[in-house]
Amino acid sequence: MHTKELTLAISAILGSLVLAGCDLEVPDLNNPGLEELENNPTASGINTAATGLLIGQRGGKAATTGLVNQLGILGRESFDFDINDGRFVLEILEANLVKNSAFGGVFWAGNYANIRLGNIILHGVDKVAEFSDEEKAGLKGFAHTIQATDLLTVILTHESTGAVIDTDHALTDPLAPIVPRDQVYTEIARLLDQGRDELAGAGKAFTFPLSAGYKGFDTPATFTKFNRAVKARVAVYQASLAALKGNTTTQVAKYNEALTELGASFLDDVSATINFQLGVSYVYSTNKGDATNGLINTFIFAHPALQTDAQKQPDGTTLDARYVSKTDLILDKDKNPKPATSTVDGKLTTPIKFKIYPTNVTPIPFIRNEDLILLKAEALFFTGDVTNAIKELNIVRTNSGKLAPLAGTPSETTFIDYLLYERRYSLMFEGGHRWIDLRRFGRFGDLPLDSDKEVRNFRYPIPQGECDARPGEPACMITSKDVIPPAMQ
Repeated sequence: MHTKELTLAISAILGSLVLAGCDLEVPDLNNPGLEELENNPTASGINTAATGLLIGQRGGKAATTGLVNQLGILGRESFDFDINDGRFVLEILEANLVKNSAFGGVFWAGNYANIRLGNIILHGVDKVAEFSDEEKAGLKGFAHTIQATDLLTVILTHESTGAVIDTDHALTDPLAPIVPRDQVYTEIARLLDQGRDELAGAGKAFTFPLSAGYKGFDTPATFTKFNRAVKARVAVYQASLAALKGNTTTQVAKYNEALTELGASFLDDVSATINFQLGVSYVYSTNKGDATNGLINTFIFAHPALQTDAQKQPDGTTLDARYVSKTDLILDKDKNPKPATSTVDGKLTTPIKFKIYPTNVTPIPFIRNEDLILLKAEALFFTGDVTNAIKELNIVRTNSGKLAPLAGTPSETTFIDYLLYERRYSLMFEGGHRWIDLRRFGRFGDLPLDSDKEVRNFRYPIPQGECDARPGEPACMITSKDVIPPAMQ
């Protein structure tokens, strides 16, 4: 990305390290400046910057204009009826996403700043004599893994516009090209594999603390399981995208790869009591200088389709337990029903709200066991093991949803219906999964239009500042609504 914005974004990440954010107790916060970190790195400076990667990775997730809420609106999981900002309706639901707005121009600068900070750490590690070879390996494996997650956010949001993958060069160098989506996924997979290989030689501990969101995954060995879980998710995405292009050979190969990676991850589908919440989360606190979870905002509501589409438990009355546990009816002070209505477009209304994030310090899941089980079900089906694919779906369906098990041998179309339902309610309002899933399975037309003004935004545009620095860039001509044939992507 262009130099000025990137430098400012990295400086903001480093500046946040003056205070103990992310619920971390950082032992030696020297707040290393960017120039010092690049030219004269120290062990404490590198360790502090590594902590900064976690703060940067968390950025842009929990704000009302952040990833969970925006992608939730795009995927018709949520509404935001903010009376002070109509763009939650007028832009996200009823128009092209705008390149230079706080809505359409996001999920780019902050992610690339974090990737750039990772590169600075990677270069600095070898300059610090105090680090042992094992400690260097741990820092490198960690940095490469976090870089992969940031690049994954960029391509999931921008999709067929592609993204920049050549990020490791001086800021004064010519801008690196924006490359097609498939090349971006290949680079993400490479970063994850490189991280895994480095972590294998990292010893028993990292030289820096990880946040509470990585509890259970805060050593090189356990962090590797997280790395492999992300790699499995990436392989599944690659497989479904290959299917859209009709490339069944790549599709099957990627699903087989996903099964291998799931086997090396923290997936647990065999315990007597399966912990579906096991995984990595973004954490928040009310500590001075730290971030809080903004998804408790009173203007955020649940889309009514979540209620109408929820299946019933065997008693014939109670809805899917996931829906019941994650939503509430909207009531007035006297406990009477009081549906919320948009003041911007009076046709948008909903009788339900979320209770997933009850406080401003409730964590937001990044990847957890329930997701991995569903990824395994998908991979098993498309590699020919239909019986076990249905078994995996039922593990989630009967335990998390309290629904009757699925039976029989479904067609591909029916299985995708089954899968999309389970993923919709298991991963509800956790990270835009509904929007991503409908897009990758070619079901984008399933997104409901609640008024004659609404549109279906398929992707985020390249931000205006990036386009200004790249006159004539073809990717900058692609809008959020443009239909691009899969074969051309």
